[in-house]
Amino acid sequence: MAVSNSAGCLRPSRKLLLSGTFAFCAGVSTLAMAADPIKIGVIAEAQAIAGASIPQAAQMAADEINAKGGVDGRKIEIVTYDNHSSSAESVRAFQRAVSEDKVVAVIGSYISEVVLALEPWAARLKTPFITPGAASNEISLNVHNDYEKNKYTFHGYLTSAALAQSVCDATKDLMVDDRHMKSAIIMSEDAAWTKPLDVGYQECLPKIGLKVLDHIRFSPDTTDFTPIFNKIEGAKPDVIITGISHVGVQPTVQWKTQQVPVAMVGISSQASNSTFWNDTNGAADGVVFQAVSGPDVAVTPKTLPFTEGFKKRYGNFPSYAGYTSYDEVYFIADAIHRAGSTNADKMVAALEKTDWLGTIGRVQFYGKDDQFTHSIKYGKGLITGLMLQWQNGKQVTVWPKDVAKGTIHFPSFIKTAAGK
Repeated sequence: MAVSNSAGCLRPSRKLLLSGTFAFCAGVSTLAMAADPIKIGVIAEAQAIAGASIPQAAQMAADEINAKGGVDGRKIEIVTYDNHSSSAESVRAFQRAVSEDKVVAVIGSYISEVVLALEPWAARLKTPFITPGAASNEISLNVHNDYEKNKYTFHGYLTSAALAQSVCDATKDLMVDDRHMKSAIIMSEDAAWTKPLDVGYQECLPKIGLKVLDHIRFSPDTTDFTPIFNKIEGAKPDVIITGISHVGVQPTVQWKTQQVPVAMVGISSQASNSTFWNDTNGAADGVVFQAVSGPDVAVTPKTLPFTEGFKKRYGNFPSYAGYTSYDEVYFIADAIHRAGSTNADKMVAALEKTDWLGTIGRVQFYGKDDQFTHSIKYGKGLITGLMLQWQNGKQVTVWPKDVAKGTIHFPSFIKTAAGK
């Protein structure tokens, strides 16, 4: 038995559907079907410094794609959800995005704990899911260890292992070779992403000539860094190698207030946001931080048009996760076009073949045989990251040297080898 729908076409009854018998409506226009928007969900920490750029950049990419005709005639629609930095709220948002709002893919979160909570739901709901900023190795290791289950998750940012290598590569050039530094202390917040980061630091720092004098991990809830900096000063390292994301303002302000005579170099996610100078009331001056792109350098021909367009639209430059979420909307759209479908498995197969020149470099993903399956590849000609330094209110790219827009200048209170 069949019943008529509102378009006057025949559709199968519930009984026929349950029996596995399907009917096709010859009167439905394929053009009308093609006009349905392609919905991409964005779950992000919209109120956080590093997270605010995620939905903004995603919307900007969608608008650009739509202005050029969309994907095979279909518009991209961004559906955003503020997760308030909560794993539980993120899971509820993911469920709603797929079950109610009918998104075909989700871009989600710069927090590793959140992404690790969402990864099983991407598997359960068979929905392509890409993080624009979380770093924990476990995200892509989970895909490698159970590919058939977790193949829907893609790691759209460098893993903690790759980030450690990027910091070490830059530190060798800038601090060891140029400034003859010999010792370091690792200072990281206690989080899922920093555990493998610190392992990477402990392995690669000695290899570039830096003796690790101490390894300090602190709670993200820390409000007074005085005891930590006192301990560091007592050890007299040449450099502090950082792994911080959620607490960038407070340690930076106290570093300046306490006049800690040791340079801070490494990961400081909040420092990648253009508001960080004002957030720290200028205490950021001299901080050197890793980023995948920057506002002053053309990593690719797409970088500066994006940063300039973003600032014109939103009044500030994007954080690191803004660059990646912008690129992700583009290569998701490209994957849908190449797959000729929004079917999840076909999208996964197309995403695995991604070769997209974005704002941060050439995006490709590691395959099944690599331990970091579905993470973006790190290396020359792909994505290596940059080192930037806050100088007089501006983010200045200081590494790699072939794209650097300036040289390192430390404030006068830095008295170690870095200040000589």
